[in-house]
Amino acid sequence: MNPNTCSFASEDPIGFLDQYNQKVIFDEVQRVPAPFSYIQTRVDASGKMGQFILSGSQNFHLVNSITQTLAGRVALFKLLPFDFYELKSAELLQDTYTSTSLKGFYPAIFDREIHPIVFYSNYIQTYIEKDVTELLNIRDLKLFRTFVGLCAGRAGQLLNYSALANEYDISHSTAKAWLSLLESSYHFPFTALSSKFQQKVGQNP
Repeated sequence: MNPNTCSFASEDPIGFLDQYNQKVIFDEVQRVPAPFSYIQTRVDASGKMGQFILSGSQNFHLVNSITQTLAGRVALFKLLPFDFYELKSAELLQDTYTSTSLKGFYPAIFDREIHPIVFYSNYIQTYIEKDVTELLNIRDLKLFRTFVGLCAGRAGQLLNYSALANEYDISHSTAKAWLSLLESSYHFPFTALSSKFQQKVGQNP
């Protein structure tokens, strides 16, 4: 986002919205929450639906800002990575399941032709670690990075909180909190197991 645009939106949200007041898309809005309250007023006054589209890459901060100021006035849409059908339709699907899994499903890998190793190493460092450390007090980032890799290596297996905690000498509650946050940010699909069954598995390695 242009720094001048950020400053304009932060310092003069009314003037900013006067300039962009008809069917506009604001991206990375979590960086400048100031206009949200004014958007609420304008939506209530106009009664128009879909006048503003707000998007952002940091799910936690974006949803938090929206629910605080625009509750009841928004529809939330989650834009997930490509699926198999989309890749196949675009003739981007790899020849084998292994190569497809290793390459992943993020659009930037295909659109910008970024090597997966380069993309994911930067993604972990600039996105997951930044988002997570702003919400949880993680003192050992190296340990957390290793924990994420351990979870990825156990994809498709039963979730065992105690085993994850014991392997890297962290508490059961810490492992559960980290996994919950990763799940909430759509990085690990642990919702296939019920919470009661997850707890049972975690307590009985």
